[in-house]
Amino acid sequence: MKQFFKFVLASMVGVLIISAILIFIVIGIIVAASSEKTVEVEPNSVLQISLNYPITERTPDNPLSGLSFLGIDGDKTIGLNDILANIKKAKTDSNIKGIFLDQSYVIAGQATTEEIRNALIDFKKSGKFVIAYSEIYTQSFYYLASVADKVYINPKGIFEFHGFSSEITFLKGALDKLGIDVQIIKVGTYKSAVEPFFLTKMSDANRLQVNSYLGSLYDHFLTQISASRNINKDSLFNYANELKIRLPEDALKYKLVDGLKYKDEILAELKQLTGADSKDDLKSVELADYTKGETKKESEKKESKNRIAVVYASGEINGGDGDDNTIGSERISKALRQARLDDKVKAVVFRVNSPGGSSLASDVIWREVMLTKKVKPIIVSMGDLAASGGYYISCAADSIIAEPNTITGSIGIFAILPNMQKFFNDKLGITFDGVKTGKYADLGDVSRPLTPEEKSILQSEVNHGYDDFTKAVADGRHKTQAYINSIGQGRVWTGEQAVKIGLVDRLGNINDAVKSAAKEAKIKNYKLVAYPEQKSIFTKFGQGLTAQMKAHFMKSELGDNFKYYEQIKGVTQMMRTPQARLPYDIAIN
Repeated sequence: MKQFFKFVLASMVGVLIISAILIFIVIGIIVAASSEKTVEVEPNSVLQISLNYPITERTPDNPLSGLSFLGIDGDKTIGLNDILANIKKAKTDSNIKGIFLDQSYVIAGQATTEEIRNALIDFKKSGKFVIAYSEIYTQSFYYLASVADKVYINPKGIFEFHGFSSEITFLKGALDKLGIDVQIIKVGTYKSAVEPFFLTKMSDANRLQVNSYLGSLYDHFLTQISASRNINKDSLFNYANELKIRLPEDALKYKLVDGLKYKDEILAELKQLTGADSKDDLKSVELADYTKGETKKESEKKESKNRIAVVYASGEINGGDGDDNTIGSERISKALRQARLDDKVKAVVFRVNSPGGSSLASDVIWREVMLTKKVKPIIVSMGDLAASGGYYISCAADSIIAEPNTITGSIGIFAILPNMQKFFNDKLGITFDGVKTGKYADLGDVSRPLTPEEKSILQSEVNHGYDDFTKAVADGRHKTQAYINSIGQGRVWTGEQAVKIGLVDRLGNINDAVKSAAKEAKIKNYKLVAYPEQKSIFTKFGQGLTAQMKAHFMKSELGDNFKYYEQIKGVTQMMRTPQARLPYDIAIN
């Protein structure tokens, strides 16, 4: 027994020592990684932009960027905020001679790509060059690269130019096999989020709206490329429709690219453009590294007492705190409240990038927008998505600015409740029995179907939610509720379409929203401050060991099927409360 206790004690001491060592190692890495040094950009340098990672609204607050340690994702990523800031900074930086778009895949929505594209167009006004090169041109990267002075592709590369498509996964067949009946409560002819659960193909109404917004997105895509490459838009349509661009030589023939070159030839051209000797290395700085350091103009702005708060709301909307990639009603409400109560903050830009989510959580955030509007200007800047609940939290603002290819609207409410009686009884052989003290005490029990009375009660609640939604939009947009109902019904619109029907005030990017906020607040000199405060590395550390490792395992095991897991996971979340959410996860291929 004595030996046993000695062994246990020794093991405990060993664990404590190892734990202490690990803690010191982690702290040492964090301290070392956190000690940011100002990057010295050499004269005659090129700003190298590679965007082959998911682009978030804000650069993650991760001092371990570039490292991978104990399950924490340390990829060197940079958010849209710093991408735009760096391109703007490079425009007036005498050490930067041009931009090199290097094999970017652009893992982002169309509105995000639009903002970066417009920033590059603005950069070119300085007279500096933009060169694009890739071995594989996806349509999204080509859209970005088409503004470059020269667009090059590897002679053996791949060039995709085939038009847009959007596909929906329908689950009804699988649910039927399992004996699960999905009971749908909704308002809105076009509120098609529920269609995958009770149909096997798109409804006529949904097909109509998808054709409409997909056509609008594609028309904008072709129009902008036509202007940048000086190619007739109808010709571009025909190239894609007839799949004429099959080889790099085809892309050159039809003037979508300027040359077929290997990487070494591109580097040689960049050296020539920057005045470097052919034997020397190309002087370049990566986008993420260029973030470190600031211009004199930015330093002067920091001394101003005036503030414009940029409140970032990104991801699905739910109750609670959320995180940097989801909208928690408590966290975002607190951020809006802090900006409202801070006397130094003269105006608020509410950056919304969300497909919606919980209607209750959306209403909680909407209330804070209303209160903020009463004391200081609040301008909404829409990202890739600001639909359903994402539009709900936006509609009370003084004005709304969106990109032409923002997905918005989808004003509608739905609820999903499964009836799993056959699944339990016939598939698993499980039955249930019990007692209750009230007629509706077990309302929502998934082991049985809803009664007609229960379904009527739930429909009434959803109708009430839709009435609140359309009234909030009508009040915020100064329209009649009847008009909002006519353009609502769950219908999805692009930003360009939304301007025409009055859901959006004008087209523009987040910088336009900041300028508008400054104008409304009547200030010229100001500092931008971001809300809510990002999660610290210490807060994320535990999550990195669990959530990230779990997600990585699931992705590696399921591969392309991981999207179906995500969809089913989303269904379980939607079953909790009435939803103001996009019809489905819109993916443009």
